[in-house]
Amino acid sequence: MKWFLLAWSNLGRNRRRTLATLLLTAIGVTGIMATSGFALYTYDSLREFAMRDKGHVILTHPAFYREQEDYPLHYGLNNANSLEQALRKDRRVRNTLATVEFSGLITNGDKSTIFVGEGIEPELFQVRGPSMRLDAGRLFGVADSNASAQALIGKSLASNLKVGVGDGLTLMSTTVDGALNAIDVIVRGIVSTGVPELDSRLVMTRITDAQRLLNSDRITRLGVYLNDSAQADTFYNILEEQYPQLGITAWHERAFFYTSVRNLYNRIFGVMGLVILAMVGFAVFNTASMSVMERTREIGALAAMGTRRGEILRLFLMEAGLIGLLGSLVGLLLSGLLSVGLMVFEVQMPPPPGQTEGYPLQVYWSSIMAVVSSAIVVVLAVFASGVATFRGVRKPIVEALNYA
Repeated sequence: MKWFLLAWSNLGRNRRRTLATLLLTAIGVTGIMATSGFALYTYDSLREFAMRDKGHVILTHPAFYREQEDYPLHYGLNNANSLEQALRKDRRVRNTLATVEFSGLITNGDKSTIFVGEGIEPELFQVRGPSMRLDAGRLFGVADSNASAQALIGKSLASNLKVGVGDGLTLMSTTVDGALNAIDVIVRGIVSTGVPELDSRLVMTRITDAQRLLNSDRITRLGVYLNDSAQADTFYNILEEQYPQLGITAWHERAFFYTSVRNLYNRIFGVMGLVILAMVGFAVFNTASMSVMERTREIGALAAMGTRRGEILRLFLMEAGLIGLLGSLVGLLLSGLLSVGLMVFEVQMPPPPGQTEGYPLQVYWSSIMAVVSSAIVVVLAVFASGVATFRGVRKPIVEALNYA
């Protein structure tokens, strides 16, 4: 305890230098927590979006993701209704949603263009959440009994065809038999996904209308949405055993954007963290070196009175450890205030590359990262101090006492 009290009192010898080092350490910890918190927020948002988009587990034909289809729904699922009913009996399943993917030509009578279509169930909008913005009209309702074929189209596609809500369009596509088929639809709503390329091609219809256009009762895939996302891997293994005849795909196997962003951010923020830690290490090294130079005579006097060199070195290491610990605590406090501040005062980020919609900036405060970053900073401070003071405490007593 006496060595701890002595190390604590020594921090006040040169308060300006100690304070500067402490603040630099705090800024370093704040930077590590802020960058890692932003990365964790991004990972969590992209993971949630990927799960909402297609489901926690995806059921398809075994060859759907391996081979190219020769015609629409070539590798589609049969008897989807019975499969959905069986899955919905499981208490872990919140919902199951079938989807039909198709493409073709869309025309207003005067102008035609290519579209990428998706036949959906109305519950899809409740599950996906705010993944798209409704600019005009209405989305499909769960209790909607309108018998006429309707469609949601992308904002850019509506502008290209010069149509609005209530206008008529014709969808043309190839059926599963290779014949050309067409259905008339009414524009129910105009939506924006934030991706210009998708908004210029997107058409969404009810799944029954898509199946009527393709002349088939098959579906492209069946998304399984769970009550608890943490059970996704376990439920994936269960479905693989129960349905070996189907293609069972985990959400992360189709989340290419999430995987790419995660790998990119890990490298970028990893390098930033190393730079910050190097900055903290050099700051502590400089402070310890200056302290050793100023206290060389004191080191010689302590050695002359019988103090072991290991005890002198331990004193300097404890001082560096205290600086690292105090700086870490201040840094954690600042990062916590930053995280709370961004929740209270919204800061809008610019749109990511390839998108037109921005998003609010959030920085997560992770207790795991707080412990890890603090421990690394304290250990780094002690190591830097040890390197700086080792030669000083090894000087001969006479040389240390005569040091000017």
